[in-house]
Amino acid sequence: MTALLLRDMKLSIRAGGGALVGVLFFLTVVAVIPFGVGPDLALLSRIGPAIVWIGALLAALLGLDRLFQAERDDGTLDLMLMHETPLVLTVLTKCLAHWISTSLPLVIASPLLGLFMNMSETAIGATMLTLLVGTPAITFIGAVGAAVAVALPRGGLLVSILVLPLTIPVLIFGVSATYAAVEGPSPFLPPFLVLIALTLFFAVIGPAAAALALRNTSD
Repeated sequence: MTALLLRDMKLSIRAGGGALVGVLFFLTVVAVIPFGVGPDLALLSRIGPAIVWIGALLAALLGLDRLFQAERDDGTLDLMLMHETPLVLTVLTKCLAHWISTSLPLVIASPLLGLFMNMSETAIGATMLTLLVGTPAITFIGAVGAAVAVALPRGGLLVSILVLPLTIPVLIFGVSATYAAVEGPSPFLPPFLVLIALTLFFAVIGPAAAALALRNTSD
């Protein structure tokens, strides 16, 4: 599993720039918002957490269609299906590698974009913490879409269409927890705990559903 984790991280970084492409896309999405809403710093500060979360969500979807595609193309997927290691554990490891190489850089870059949106220190810290907890759920959800679309010739767009509606609860509670930490008097802990629960739920359901989809696709 360690060898698979390191291998997938290297492949993810090499394929299309990996983390750099995601961070640049994240930066682009957030950077165009001030041009649309105007130079009102108070407004940017108020909508900043939501914009950063939306940008991170869209950037996290990049590369999900390639999560199993390389293994499908070179025949490695068939070996994974026949290997004695449970396929669910293999999928979980690949999800972890994808999150480390794609979503973790977005979490690290979020404070810089928070400053760009004139967010306070509390808002930046809360946004970074909620992204750290919530983005794994996006990866686990995306694994299911990638497994369903792995056999399709142009499954990239389909993965985004399948995954995006399912990530809405993660977005809602991530933004709600951030605003609760900044504005009050709403407590930060309840939506944050729900966000953690969503991540744990999809950490169990996502790899299992993705493994089932991969087996059905190979059949």
